[in-house]
Amino acid sequence: MVHIRLRKWRESDAPVVLRAFQAPDLRRQASWPVVTLQDAVGWISSWPGAGHAFAVTAEGRVVGNVAVSGIDDQGNGWVSYWVVPEARGRGIAVAATRLLARWAFDERGLLRLELRHRTDNPASCRVATKAGFRPQGVEHGRLGDEGVPYAVERHARLATD
Repeated sequence: MVHIRLRKWRESDAPVVLRAFQAPDLRRQASWPVVTLQDAVGWISSWPGAGHAFAVTAEGRVVGNVAVSGIDDQGNGWVSYWVVPEARGRGIAVAATRLLARWAFDERGLLRLELRHRTDNPASCRVATKAGFRPQGVEHGRLGDEGVPYAVERHARLATD
């Protein structure tokens, strides 16, 4: 297993963000199209106030993102993650999601973390379950890419898990 670390995003990481969002499966992960270096800088700078996003590093290189956002007054937050295509299959997303959960529970005092993934994305489901997020059910017609609804599976992890 690769040793990974989480750190704050830096403006100098913009080329990695731009390259990541060129992958077909990651294009829909951004709130807006990330097609220029300036878009990538904007993506990085959009996180403060919207949530907590961390660059995932492996062997000193940025290879992904983990974030918790949508934090509410009851101590709930939404988790998201992605790993660049060339770094997948090495357990990086699982390890990063576990680290993020521990940080969210210990440092932010959150009680419950949730995430969703499309049901046609079994790799994301494996990440969620290996990171300790238990399945909570399927929501049909929940997410829409280009107006097309998809079924999503919801997972959750509690601070007491």
